[in-house]
Amino acid sequence: METILVRYLADGLPELGYVDGKSDWVDLYAAETVTLSAGDFLLIPLGVAIALPDGYEAHIVPRSSTFRNYGVLQTNSMGVVDNSYRGGGDEWKFPAYATRDTTIEKGARICQFRIVRNQPALRFEAVEHLDGPNRGGFGSTGK
Repeated sequence: METILVRYLADGLPELGYVDGKSDWVDLYAAETVTLSAGDFLLIPLGVAIALPDGYEAHIVPRSSTFRNYGVLQTNSMGVVDNSYRGGGDEWKFPAYATRDTTIEKGARICQFRIVRNQPALRFEAVEHLDGPNRGGFGSTGK
């Protein structure tokens, strides 16, 4: 089992860990109370700096209840943190766009992450044709 080094940058937040038996995603918390008006953008501090092992990256996404509870969207849909972002002051943040006036309290679970291995090195080769049947175009599944 790998050990992940975490520097906590905000007092009063839970330590990182899994919810036993429920998911392999790890919750992240707002490190301070923030108030946004509709149309505002803010990088919400998450109170952690994490040293990911070589060959790994983290994927950060909103929790399923984040939009319902706070009316915020993660502006880049998914955050990717590579293992070079590992300094003691490299605080992870949640890029939020508010669709309505809202307040997110310190300690609110607003996003989650998982750590994954980097994609292996690949080579791309141009060809004239690809084998396999066409599925009907983008967005055609389920029609």
